[in-house]
Amino acid sequence: MVTTRLPSAGFSITIRIAVTADASSIGRLTTCVGEAGAIVTALDVVDSDPTHVLVDLTCDTADAAHADQVVKQLEDQDGVDVRKVSDRTFLLHLGGKIEVSSKVALRNRDELSRAYTPGVARVCMAIAENPADARRLTIKRNTVAVVSDGSAVLGLGNIGPAAAMPVMEGKAALFKRFGGVDAWPVVLDTQDTDEIVAIVKAIAPAYGGINLEDIAAPRCFEIEARLREQLDIPVFHDDQHGTAICVLAALTNALRVVGKRMQDVKVVVSGAGAAGTAIMKLLMRQGVADIIAYDRKGALHRGMPGLNESMQWLADHTNKENYSGDLPGAIAGADVFIGVSAPNLLTGDDIARMADKAIVFAMANPDPEVDPREARKHAAIVATGRSDQPNQINNVLAFPGVFRGMLDAAAEEFTEEMALAAARAIADVVGEDKLNPTVIIPSVFDPKVTPAVAAAIRAVVRGGPVPANPAAAPEAELGKAPETTF
Repeated sequence: MVTTRLPSAGFSITIRIAVTADASSIGRLTTCVGEAGAIVTALDVVDSDPTHVLVDLTCDTADAAHADQVVKQLEDQDGVDVRKVSDRTFLLHLGGKIEVSSKVALRNRDELSRAYTPGVARVCMAIAENPADARRLTIKRNTVAVVSDGSAVLGLGNIGPAAAMPVMEGKAALFKRFGGVDAWPVVLDTQDTDEIVAIVKAIAPAYGGINLEDIAAPRCFEIEARLREQLDIPVFHDDQHGTAICVLAALTNALRVVGKRMQDVKVVVSGAGAAGTAIMKLLMRQGVADIIAYDRKGALHRGMPGLNESMQWLADHTNKENYSGDLPGAIAGADVFIGVSAPNLLTGDDIARMADKAIVFAMANPDPEVDPREARKHAAIVATGRSDQPNQINNVLAFPGVFRGMLDAAAEEFTEEMALAAARAIADVVGEDKLNPTVIIPSVFDPKVTPAVAAAIRAVVRGGPVPANPAAAPEAELGKAPETTF
């Protein structure tokens, strides 16, 4: 039985197999794995003797059950002895993914005396006399706290702070890899809004910015708003603003490809939580006038009972025809579908009823709102949140550059103008000569993305014009604080 779900590197396994040494044995292994619906990514010969070959076969599977199925089908083959199965994702997480390393050498008493006592006391007193010097003389200038209460983790739900740690570690690793930003997980064993605000405010002196992560709506809105009022460093909820920035960038280029204008399209957004709300507000700010917000309760409309404050705002400011039906009905005739909700809500037939040259962003992970293979039969452009599909919409395109720019410019807050500038920068990295239905957004590994976003953010903070080609901004400026002589 072959799985209908898409295999992913997130469920990659390596299987050590002893197989009889004949000319067709290796081919039988790869054929068996392929017939089971997995994707072979590597096959290495480990050892051999006159009768057997020992191989490590690595493949991507769809989930844990599918991985078990692949192993079972291999075990059922004649002449195949499965010795060991390793889950590559769990192996990668052994001992965690990040560490602290020193930027200074401590090789002798002289260096110790300057890095620590007695020399460090002079620096402490300099900061006590002028607290602003903390940005130049401590890690504050380049350090971000990744704060979570574990209440809304990666679509997994309320799994708590300890279970949220692997995600926060990963976020910190992405900050460093893509933005040169030193970030550290701060997971909190409380989901009380007042406590979270108080804790983050108390630890803020050590950081140049706060990245809120995986905090459930609607509490996340209040937490962010209160921290912004109380702190003099940027507070950025990535689930909201990072997602919105990337969606706007992708939609900007998708509309360029299909020849439609932002102010003319009808957009349906499935998911009215943190991400969906921020997406809709940013799209409205950019000129989209016709949006329907859809959530578990249905299409948000005026007169709908039981809405929280955030959803009530959406009901009052979107859905101009006050539609109250189901999701397939909402997208009939729509130009754009954006999903930040749950898997398998729509079928290919539903997509077929959208407007001509439809755009589908189905971003639920790991399984999108509609199978992208089915959506591509009817939509002009399809994007997902998956790295193994074309047009991956991934927050990594935004938050490293956003924080890089804010830290470089000593920003005290994150603004909507920064979000719009970052989205334009990401969209423009692709370039008109590169745009096509399968390339509407740059790769997360494109080295031009973070410098482009950071340059755009710095320009907004400093009150100057956003560079027409932010990617051309001098890379040397990234992460460099002003030189100071004491």
